Amino acid sequence: MKPIRILLVAVIAFAATLSLVMVKAQKKKLPEADCGRTAGLGYDDTPMLPDQPWRVHDIKRPQPRTIAPGTESSQQSPGRAPSDAVVLFDGKDLSQWTNHPKKKDLGNITWKVENGYVEVVPYAGDLVSKEKFGDAQYHIEWAAPAKPCGTSQWRGNSGVLIMSNYEIQVLDNDHNPTYADGMAGSIYGQWPPLVNPARARGEWQMYDIAFEAPVFEGEKLVKPAYVTVFLNGVLVQHHQKIIGRMTHRQVAQYRPHGATEPLSLQDHEVPVRYRNIWVRPLRGYDQP
Repeated sequence: MKPIRILLVAVIAFAATLSLVMVKAQKKKLPEADCGRTAGLGYDDTPMLPDQPWRVHDIKRPQPRTIAPGTESSQQSPGRAPSDAVVLFDGKDLSQWTNHPKKKDLGNITWKVENGYVEVVPYAGDLVSKEKFGDAQYHIEWAAPAKPCGTSQWRGNSGVLIMSNYEIQVLDNDHNPTYADGMAGSIYGQWPPLVNPARARGEWQMYDIAFEAPVFEGEKLVKPAYVTVFLNGVLVQHHQKIIGRMTHRQVAQYRPHGATEPLSLQDHEVPVRYRNIWVRPLRGYDQP
């Protein structure tokens, strides 16, 4: 047998042996978890946590409430709210809201409800929740009109007014130039969004907002409001301090108000749509 042929046979034999070894290694049984092990439920001899009345892994610390988390929304249908949420709009009616028309001669008009959403009716006035909230988590879905109408601040304009004072802007960001602190995702007139993750006009946009209410002592502000905002799952406001209540072409300032106030949706005379609106009032840690 020629040397080259001998070498080729040897290489093929080695490769076959290596392949067999690898197959056997893959079939080797992997370690399994020992499900018989147990652990203690906590400790009563660990150090105290700073600024807390609890020890590390404290056995006496209350367990958090268990809730059902709800489901995600899609463009075709809204998701389900968490089990502890206050549902303000489920696509059926406006029983949780009031409004005051901007023009008295229009009579008792209100926003239009159809096909699972509510739509701004120009001059019907802001939609205001009957229930009031302080620190809270908000979920609000909205859509600018599919057919562009107007430019800049007249294209798909509305607003989420937390405590009826602090506006997270609603606007058509789809190829619609405007001032940065007036885009969707902005704290209107104060902070632009970190990025622009808005979808195309006509598609459902989704706000998830964590809000810390301001604190007043009489006429004095002792703690400003803070807000964290996700637009379509993307962080656009990161625990940002709010300068003051919503205003236009002015530096915002605070005005004392109650510890809880309604949520408002702005009538900017543009037929923006909303759906799947719910709020989770936030309590502190270690609450039953």
